Amino acid sequence: MVDLHIQHRTIYRYRYPVTLGPHRLMLRPRENLDVRLVTSNITLTPGATLSWANDVFGNAVATATFSQPSDTLVIESVAQVVLSAAAYPVFPIAASAISYPFRYSDDEWGDLGLLTVQQYPDDGGLRAWAEGFIARNPTDTLSLLQDLSAGVAQSVTYQVREDEGTQSPSQTLSIAQGSCRDLATVFVEAVRSLGFGARIVSGYLHDPTQILVGSANAGSTHAWGEVYVPGAGWITFDPTNGSMGGANLIPVAVARDIRQAMPVAGSFLGATNAFQGMSVAVSVTAR
Repeated sequence: MVDLHIQHRTIYRYRYPVTLGPHRLMLRPRENLDVRLVTSNITLTPGATLSWANDVFGNAVATATFSQPSDTLVIESVAQVVLSAAAYPVFPIAASAISYPFRYSDDEWGDLGLLTVQQYPDDGGLRAWAEGFIARNPTDTLSLLQDLSAGVAQSVTYQVREDEGTQSPSQTLSIAQGSCRDLATVFVEAVRSLGFGARIVSGYLHDPTQILVGSANAGSTHAWGEVYVPGAGWITFDPTNGSMGGANLIPVAVARDIRQAMPVAGSFLGATNAFQGMSVAVSVTAR
C-alpha cells in the first residue's frame, strides 16, 4: 500500500487574449478495489465555473466555463490516492473461462456491447497477428492475454509522440513504433478481434525506480487496457511494459476508445495564429 501525491499541470499560451470556450476535464482519479481517492482538487487560471457529471462509463467529468478573455490558461489538478494493488495478483477466473475460447453469458455479452467490437478498420491482419499467440486449442486464457500484452511490447518500440490523435493498430504494427496510447489501442483491438470485451484506460504511471517504459522521472500520464474475464472481472494489462496488474497504475478514465478519455479538451475563439503552444508537467510521488 502506497500513499501517492499526483500533480498534473497543463498550460496553454496565446499570443494575445482569446475567448475560451468550454473545456472538458478528465483529471479526477477513478476509484476501484485497488485505488482509494483521498482528495482531489482542480484550479484554473483564469477562474472558471466547474460543473461535474459522470459520463456513460462512470468517469468523473468536469466542464469548465470561462467569463473573461485571457492569453494564458493554466489547469492544475492535485490529488492524493492510496494504491494497494498487488505486484503479483492472483485472479479468480471462473471455471467456464479458464480456457480460451470460452463464451460470455448472454447478460455479459449484452452488457459488454461495443466493448467487444473493433473500433478501427481491420482487413484481418490484426486478427491473424493476434491468433499467432494462441498456443493450442483450447489454451489457457490468462496466459494468452499475458502473451499478447508482452507481444505488443516486443513488436512495437515505445516512442514519445507530442502530436494529438492515435495511430490505427495496423499503422502501429507496420511502423513498429508508437506511444503508450498507440500500444494500448493495439492490445485492446487485438483482444477484441479474438472475442474478448476490453476497454482503454487513461491515467498515471507511478515509477519510483524510473525503469518502466513510458515514464518520465517518477511518474507520467499513461494509457493501458483492461480485459473482462468472468469471475475475475476487469484485468489490467499494460502493453507498453508487457505487464499485468495495476501495481504501478492510477486510473482516471475508462472508455471504449482512447479519444473518449482525453485529460483536457476545449476550444478558443480568436485568430488562427493566436495559439502559441502548450506544456504539460506531471509528478507522481510517494508521500
